[in-house]
Amino acid sequence: MRSASISRKTAETDIAVTVHLDGTGRSNIATGIGFLDHMLDLLARHALFDLDVKVVGDLHIDQHHSAEDCGIALGQAFAKALGDKRGVTRYADIHLPMDEALTRVCVDISGRPFLVFRTAFRVEKIGTFDTELVREWFQAFAMNAGLTLHVETLYGDNAHHIAESCYKGLARALRKAVAIDPREEGRVPSTKGSL
Repeated sequence: MRSASISRKTAETDIAVTVHLDGTGRSNIATGIGFLDHMLDLLARHALFDLDVKVVGDLHIDQHHSAEDCGIALGQAFAKALGDKRGVTRYADIHLPMDEALTRVCVDISGRPFLVFRTAFRVEKIGTFDTELVREWFQAFAMNAGLTLHVETLYGDNAHHIAESCYKGLARALRKAVAIDPREEGRVPSTKGSL
């Protein structure tokens, strides 16, 4: 099973993450941020990753450090679980509908981190969650996972639905991208021989 654990402790957060890429979608999430817990539950379920995330952060300041550092640690665990990326499909994309919202997510497990995030929210908060933290989480995850990641919401009105379409879209794209392609016969899917 492709899996990894990461512990990350700073003056702002104390995080433990375990990810199993060949899981069943089981999750045990406790970030201290209800909305982020919900998004990570969705990510695990739709990617079919088993995911354990525990975050203790400086929520008395705000949610920024906890959300961003969670993305960092999860990205690091994801990259570690992938190892040398032998046999993976590598590229994947999906259009993910969530009621009135539609988001396109494209991913390349390239080892060259880059994020294009074209998603806008009409409100500043979903409950107590700052909507700008959606992009912060995606940025932190992509940079630390070594992904080229494009996320674009084509349309949508409800902020919850838009955010959910981004996370579910990421989950479904990652599920396809990390899948083992039997035609690769264990090769790294790159003409360079490494990713």
